[in-house]
Amino acid sequence: MTLAPHALPELLADRRIASVTGTNGKTTTTHFLTAAVRAGTPDGQRSVVTNADGANLHHGIVSALGEAPAATVAVLETDERVVADVVTMGRPEVLVLLNFSRDQLDRNHELTFLGRDWRDALEKAAEHGPTVVANACDPLIVWVCQKARHVIWVDTKPRWTADSTLCPNCGAVLTHGEGGWDCPGCELSQPAADWWVEGDEAVEASGRRFHLDVQVPGSFNLTNAICALAAAIHMGIQPEDALRGIATVESPAGRYATCTIGGTHCRLLLSKNPAGWTESLPLTTSDPLVLAIDAVAADGKDVSWLWDVDYEQLAGRTVICTGPRALDLAVRLQYAGVEHVVIEGLAQALSSPLLAGKWDSDHPVDVLSTYTPFQKLRRLGGLT
Repeated sequence: MTLAPHALPELLADRRIASVTGTNGKTTTTHFLTAAVRAGTPDGQRSVVTNADGANLHHGIVSALGEAPAATVAVLETDERVVADVVTMGRPEVLVLLNFSRDQLDRNHELTFLGRDWRDALEKAAEHGPTVVANACDPLIVWVCQKARHVIWVDTKPRWTADSTLCPNCGAVLTHGEGGWDCPGCELSQPAADWWVEGDEAVEASGRRFHLDVQVPGSFNLTNAICALAAAIHMGIQPEDALRGIATVESPAGRYATCTIGGTHCRLLLSKNPAGWTESLPLTTSDPLVLAIDAVAADGKDVSWLWDVDYEQLAGRTVICTGPRALDLAVRLQYAGVEHVVIEGLAQALSSPLLAGKWDSDHPVDVLSTYTPFQKLRRLGGLT
């Protein structure tokens, strides 16, 4: 980028662009959308490029695009700080906005500032702006999309709403009810959904229903799949092709992959913030459960968010706390009344006698971790 400052706009030019962003779910949704578009595109593997490894800053996007000069379509996982540049430089055909949540506040600072950047970029793009596939349940996303040319709304029904307490438009306290959220101080409110989940079906407001065959666990991944489906259909992909592609995604960038570390068969789950942990903890079933925490730059150095997660739900299970910030987690679990032990080394934790006889090939030990331990675990498990 230093040697070629114009590389990004030049590599984005003359391609159909789909950009996926949000605090949580962007890697999985990008994999869903890439698979959906490839399934409905002739020679899809060659003609559709993506940054599959999750390198979503400027240099990662440039690297992915530079390696596929013949690709006519790009599906790009996009870091929140890069979205405005991609909208301005790449004029994406579709932009998927998943959610806004507290994440690495020492890096991203106040969420509203990021939202304002997105909003300004959409306003400047005007009639050249993307169609936005957006989370109707996120007030900040809805506020951003007031400046979008066209929006396809998805009802995501999130468990976590603690970051949606104040109106981003006027500052009033939002009300939450059966019909969604509403601001008593201005006109901002939850829009009617164009897509939503019913059981294992994606439902469109027009009345169309599609069975979702999603290989990755969690209700939140059903809504991620719907976002990808809606985006793919907007790009001209037939629903049956898009759904066939989505069904092939199993462990995007190592998420939910199984491997063996220290003689223990384990399943790796990644969550980076209270919203992600709130969604992921109910997916875990093993006893003991391994939780890995770090707080270097890639994780966010502030671990105070541990106190916002409902660890009380783990009562009755044993937790192995590991990673450089295992003691911070242990303090939180102590107050939650959850039985736990601390084994700071990742490899040592997964070779602990506590795990002996507690797993088999069909029931691995769940290992839920923040970003940096997750990458180390992937290497230890031979997944990279």
